[in-house]
Amino acid sequence: MMETEQEYLTFMLQGEEFGVDILCVQEIRVWSALTELPNKPAYIKGVINLRGVIIPIIDLRLRFGKEPLEYNEQTVTIILSNHDKQNPMVVGIVVDAVSEVYKFNSRAIRPAPSFGHVVDNCFLKGLASIEDKLIILLDSKTLLDHEELYRMEKVALDQVEA
Repeated sequence: MMETEQEYLTFMLQGEEFGVDILCVQEIRVWSALTELPNKPAYIKGVINLRGVIIPIIDLRLRFGKEPLEYNEQTVTIILSNHDKQNPMVVGIVVDAVSEVYKFNSRAIRPAPSFGHVVDNCFLKGLASIEDKLIILLDSKTLLDHEELYRMEKVALDQVEA
């Protein structure tokens, strides 16, 4: 049986290296101005018009509950697309810096440990080690799923309504 290899584009977020399926990467852009929308969660920075397509821009640091970072010339937006004809979704994720492209076969990817309900694992596909570092591989399906990406924790919503 042929071992399938998958390529991942890796990027940095607060010192951690994350990877996303390269087949979902539409393009990589330097940070540019966007249009802000009212009444949105903080991690949704706004939208951009990319060749006629309105694309929401998500700050992945904020979505993952990390410290915000000032945007600078190193800040990049990775435009991801799910290639789903029935339910197409394109989204931009703001990351600290793009790192590199790695190829992993399925044996090199370990499942992420379960932390019960304390940690939201919905975006984790698994962990891959290369040299002496671990790369956190993100699940493109949930990253490009409207329900998961924009899901607000019930607690956060309750606080807004209070």
